[in-house]
Amino acid sequence: MSLALVLTGGGARAAYQVGAIQALSEILSDHENPFGVMTGVSAGAINASYLAARAGKFSSSTKGLWDLWAHLDSEKVYRADVGSLTSLGSKWLSSVSLGGITKQANYLLDTQPLRELLQREVPLEQIPLLIKQGKLRGFSVSATNYLSGTAISFYDGVPEIRGWIRSTRMGLRVPLTVEHIMASSAIPVFFPPIEMDGSFYGDGCIRLSSPLSPSIHLGAEKIIAIGIRYFRTQEQTIEINREAKQKEISIADISGVLLNAVFLDSLETDLERLERINSTLGLLTPEQKQNMSNPLRKIPVLTLRPSQDLGRLAQGSLKEFPTLVRYLLRGIGAKENKGWDLLSYLAFEKKYTHQLLDLGYSDTLRRRDEILRFTE
Repeated sequence: MSLALVLTGGGARAAYQVGAIQALSEILSDHENPFGVMTGVSAGAINASYLAARAGKFSSSTKGLWDLWAHLDSEKVYRADVGSLTSLGSKWLSSVSLGGITKQANYLLDTQPLRELLQREVPLEQIPLLIKQGKLRGFSVSATNYLSGTAISFYDGVPEIRGWIRSTRMGLRVPLTVEHIMASSAIPVFFPPIEMDGSFYGDGCIRLSSPLSPSIHLGAEKIIAIGIRYFRTQEQTIEINREAKQKEISIADISGVLLNAVFLDSLETDLERLERINSTLGLLTPEQKQNMSNPLRKIPVLTLRPSQDLGRLAQGSLKEFPTLVRYLLRGIGAKENKGWDLLSYLAFEKKYTHQLLDLGYSDTLRRRDEILRFTE
């Protein structure tokens, strides 16, 4: 059976996934290669590519991924030195003040350190060999084409997998490179767009409204999806809206809400859609299923979610940022007790990511019996 691991994204919040994956490794210790299909989008593409490039060695690769995040900090993701930030700031200032006469700026932080980290740590060239050896059925990462507005799922897999085309998304078989991972995880405005074959790409979560879709096209028969959205009860939703009062709104507040819309909503919507399809298929007879013009199959899915709001856990993290980045974020309204949703996507600092690693690990261990029943 092809069990798929689906990892959505959200900048530094993806550390939660790593804690969950480490727990999965311990729970599924009898399976050295539990996931034949792996897909990732945004920062989830980083985690998925690390594991896919080591398919067949799940226990050791999960430990390596944990260690990578445990030692991560912002300087290994983006440049925060005086020269880099001053140069980018000058480009933004001249672009705005000179009416676009100069080359226009389109990002705030240089992610060359992340590119170098991926080149060192993610041997993507191993993936075709692992597919031939039968250790991996399919792997994909998704990015948004800024010019067409299409979500492109770049994939590799067994020969029988075919590309797919829908109105706002498509699957394209390519030799996967670090540039595809960089494109998938390029947070809009903050991280630079990635140019590939004459087009510019950004974070896959911008347009991929169906994050479960790539794994299904790659042949998944069951799916474990790890999200980063804390599920609020109706009572909590009412309470948070009652308490949400302030005298002014900052760019940091607005940016946090926009990034939440990009990163948090699509998985929940797609899960609801899949559950409706599964429920409907359960009501059909075998003959009715055979006569469907577009055959569908029932695909069980287990979703792992945070037990706490990952945004609120970022409160107090601003002081951990590099000095100049902290200065920049304060300039758009982020404070120790304000703008934490925005901070949570950029806080690649140990004080924050270690909390997420531990939370993902403990949340998932508590669901041990449920996970074992699901993977039987």
